[in-house]
Amino acid sequence: MTSGKRVLIVDDEAPIREMIAVALEMAGYECMEADSAQAAHPMIVDNLPDMILLDWMMPGISGIEFARRLRKDEMTSDIPIIMLTAKTDEDNKIQGLETGIDDYITKPFSPRELVARLKTVLRRTTPKGIEEPITVDGLTLDPVSHRVSSELKPLELGPTEFRLLQFFMTHQDRAYSRSQLLDLVWGGNVYVEERTVDVHIRRLRKALGDRHDYLIQTVRGTGYRFSSQAA
Repeated sequence: MTSGKRVLIVDDEAPIREMIAVALEMAGYECMEADSAQAAHPMIVDNLPDMILLDWMMPGISGIEFARRLRKDEMTSDIPIIMLTAKTDEDNKIQGLETGIDDYITKPFSPRELVARLKTVLRRTTPKGIEEPITVDGLTLDPVSHRVSSELKPLELGPTEFRLLQFFMTHQDRAYSRSQLLDLVWGGNVYVEERTVDVHIRRLRKALGDRHDYLIQTVRGTGYRFSSQAA
């Protein structure tokens, strides 16, 4: 069984959503449903699903346009998307892939095929540090046991510091503003002040100790970056 993976099904046809949800829940996934892009967007911001199954042809904002918007947004750009469509032309498939979707399934499809394709995309798009341990210069984070160690010695981190370090280690060498970190680590439905980020950064650096505090770098005028390279 696959545990802890949340899939958002976006399709304006309720019977299709129900068929997909039944298949995915039997395979161990947690499902959410939306009948339009407009309804899906706040669900994505509040819950950050692990996968989006997105119908191409929907009233209002089409699936392809919605996928394009998700890819342009820093908060949602990395969420895997599988496009569901009755379109069979090669040009349409290419258009979808160029938009940045991860796979393309033509209707009608079998639930078994959908589950298999979904598992494949999740394996391909899940970075180390999400399901497997990740190590940077002797600092190791194990997401399964929820442990962090420095040179094999265990470190004590609070839950927020653990999430912050996990995000940094899976998004290395990239500067993030405080507001971006609040959205991506705390979540879009949590309202706290930006200086809260500074407090937890200080706690994280203290927990990492002299050996590894250099990995959390302050980027003047921007925010913070995780990197093993010199600042």
